[in-house]
Amino acid sequence: MSSIAVVLKQEIIRRARRETRSLTKPLSNASARFRKDIAELKRQNAKAHAEIVRLQRQASKGGAAPIAEAAIEKVRYSAASVKAQRKRLGLSAANFGKLTGVSAHTIYKWEHGASRPRKAQIAAFANVRSIGKTEAKRRLEQLRVKVSKERKKTG
Repeated sequence: MSSIAVVLKQEIIRRARRETRSLTKPLSNASARFRKDIAELKRQNAKAHAEIVRLQRQASKGGAAPIAEAAIEKVRYSAASVKAQRKRLGLSAANFGKLTGVSAHTIYKWEHGASRPRKAQIAAFANVRSIGKTEAKRRLEQLRVKVSKERKKTG
């Protein structure tokens, strides 16, 4: 008799495990899916945080206000437009370079078609393109004040 009881007990255990597995399998799959989604959200959050830090650094350096990524793709660039914008604002290559965050030599190269700006530089150029003479002079003055304060701190 004990043999039948053992076999019956084993069968009950086997069926209970099978039933438990069938009930927990969808939960296990959902849990795995959620873990993947959470990992993807963490990656997106890290990218967004890095972008925020980059933009804050750019803003603290006195760079131009950032424009949207989609708008950067639509900005047209030509060597003549760099020269025309610089002349319109009445700025030297050095001062125009300070507004865009590059050197005077780089501005010279852009104007003569020897090189092309990168995306971030095109964004800065687009921001400078949208300002007038008064705003350009105000921004340059802010940059001068920042530089003199930094020199006093380090000096």
